[in-house]
Amino acid sequence: MKQSITLNKITKFVGFGFLGTLKSIFTGNIEKEDFKNFLRKVIVPLASMLLFIGLWHMGAKTLFNIEAEYKIEKALTEQGQEAANAMEACIASGAIKCQPNTLPSPSQVWASFQTLLEDHLVIRADKAAFIEKTASLNAKRLSDGKNAITYTGRPSFVDQIFTSIKTVFAGFFLALLIAVPIGVVIGLSKTLRSSVNWLIQILKPVSPVVWLLLVFMIVKTLTKNSESDSAFIISFISVGLCSMWATLVNTAMGVSTVDKDYINVAKVLKLGTFQKIFKVILPSALPLIFTGLRITLSVSWMVLIAIELLAQSPGLGSFVWEEFQNGAIDSNSKIIVAMFIIGGIGFLLDRIMLTVQNMISFDKNDGI
Repeated sequence: MKQSITLNKITKFVGFGFLGTLKSIFTGNIEKEDFKNFLRKVIVPLASMLLFIGLWHMGAKTLFNIEAEYKIEKALTEQGQEAANAMEACIASGAIKCQPNTLPSPSQVWASFQTLLEDHLVIRADKAAFIEKTASLNAKRLSDGKNAITYTGRPSFVDQIFTSIKTVFAGFFLALLIAVPIGVVIGLSKTLRSSVNWLIQILKPVSPVVWLLLVFMIVKTLTKNSESDSAFIISFISVGLCSMWATLVNTAMGVSTVDKDYINVAKVLKLGTFQKIFKVILPSALPLIFTGLRITLSVSWMVLIAIELLAQSPGLGSFVWEEFQNGAIDSNSKIIVAMFIIGGIGFLLDRIMLTVQNMISFDKNDGI
């Protein structure tokens, strides 16, 4: 029975259940309830996506027409009918210099996404060529005790995505290392919880901007003569300090609400302090701790974009700000691309945490 349940989970995970449903639909052997589930889980989401794209396209077209009419009217008012006719002809021709700069359509966003990927391939090829050209020189420099010559070209969009992911995980692990031990200590002592609760409640809602400025002051002082990447250090420490509070509070709550019977059993077995924490308290508090960690990871990703934007450190936040400042005709499209990438990565991070939580949580069906 247990093997059957596990096999069903694996089958659903790899998608065979979905393929089986499709086969049943085409052969006419599908049951009514399965067909309803197929409609709800596949057809309805696809229909909603198409509806969203359709509304987006119509909205972009409407805003384009409004902006175009405004530009033509402005040319008519300031320069006369001939200038207005020229502006109308220019907009109709599709010339970049006179196109309304407003909400891009889905096709424009897709074209910008392809442009960003092509740009990444070009930058990657340039970097590979640079490494190949400087390989022998760098080998000689290293043998002489000198630093190697590094590639200093601009990062591509894909490079900035990986930089943001690296930063958010560094901040997340920092938050975990700070929040879980402190949460355990606070949760074990009612007096300690009462004494530091005011501090937690004050620091928890502090804006990422404030944390960034505070961390900036400290890190800049400590790394004044260092060759380390201070921008990365500032970013991930700010992310960790902004996002750790959910884990800290949930850990303290989970530890403080452990069933007293478990604590009594630990006393009867004469377990040491660390044994009691790792064998009794933490396993019991794990569901709440993971709930806090999921919130922490989500908050980490959200505040990271703002911190990168403010700190001008490499990453998606910096990319969005640079495109906004650039003001090119395709800048809005690239910002929309970044928006979807940011949302998609945030969703995947949450799913990863949920999967890990389900893997280590007690499943009541495991004993069947």
